[in-house]
Amino acid sequence: MTNFDCSYKFNVFLRFIIEKYIFFSFLFKMKKFKKIYVEITNICNLNCSFCSDSGRRPAFIDAEAFSTILDQIKPYTQYIYLHVKGEPLLHPDFGKLLDISYNKGFKVNITTNGTLLKKLTPSLFNSKAVRQINISLHSFSEQSNNKTKSDYLKNIALFVKEALAKSNIYISLRLWNLQADGNNQENDNEFIINTIQDELDIQFPSLEIARNGESIKIADNLFLHFEYEFTWPNIKASISNVKGFCLGLRNQIAILTDGTVVPCCLDSEGVIDLGNIHKVPFSKILISKRYTAIYNGFSANVAVEDLCQKCCFKERF
Repeated sequence: MTNFDCSYKFNVFLRFIIEKYIFFSFLFKMKKFKKIYVEITNICNLNCSFCSDSGRRPAFIDAEAFSTILDQIKPYTQYIYLHVKGEPLLHPDFGKLLDISYNKGFKVNITTNGTLLKKLTPSLFNSKAVRQINISLHSFSEQSNNKTKSDYLKNIALFVKEALAKSNIYISLRLWNLQADGNNQENDNEFIINTIQDELDIQFPSLEIARNGESIKIADNLFLHFEYEFTWPNIKASISNVKGFCLGLRNQIAILTDGTVVPCCLDSEGVIDLGNIHKVPFSKILISKRYTAIYNGFSANVAVEDLCQKCCFKERF
């Protein structure tokens, strides 16, 4: 073999290594998620009309499986959200899951209907992992009677008051029930806001300035977030729109209780199954053909999956 042949082969090999390095460096950068949803239960203690029915087996994630998932996703995000469906505060080992999250370096965001905040207050305040708690106040309309509704709001107000005084946790009070046709639940919303602001002795803004899906700062670490009600995508729905863009697989990805990885928090039934994290390494799921096709499709403003075509949420971007 001549020196020219050796030099040529070395240059080809070197170019191959450099190209692979550039590709995987870009891939690693691209796969950094703003947040990853890790569903710890799909069970809820309410049956709200704005939540779709689930056909999945009711389940709680066990601590060992949760820990394994966190180990796999650690290189890809700092923030985890402990829900897709279900009420996370129902989990019997909720405090333990928070401890695991903290020990592995994650910051935890929790979305709750607020009914169990009083019971779980010590676990939430004592945890160093909890960054933000989103309270879905639109659950108010689903409470059974006026006494329950009144207690519900007072308990939330008490929790918020304690949180502001004793912790650095961000609190987002959510009213995600605005309607595009203007037929909003203004009477409920006004009552909710008046009740909580009276309990907290804090003046909230007028509803008039919060009709376009905004987050308004009420006090340090306290926000009031208005948003339009959305419809959970249904694979059987008659609507279909191929065009659109989504942040799924860009700034978020979700993992269901059984380990199924899905593109976003709206695929609550695991229709777009990218693989099970307990069977396929998360790193391999992120370079799978299905993942790549979805990602590249949205880059071209095209929804390649049937469920995505039936999802109205992509029209918000």
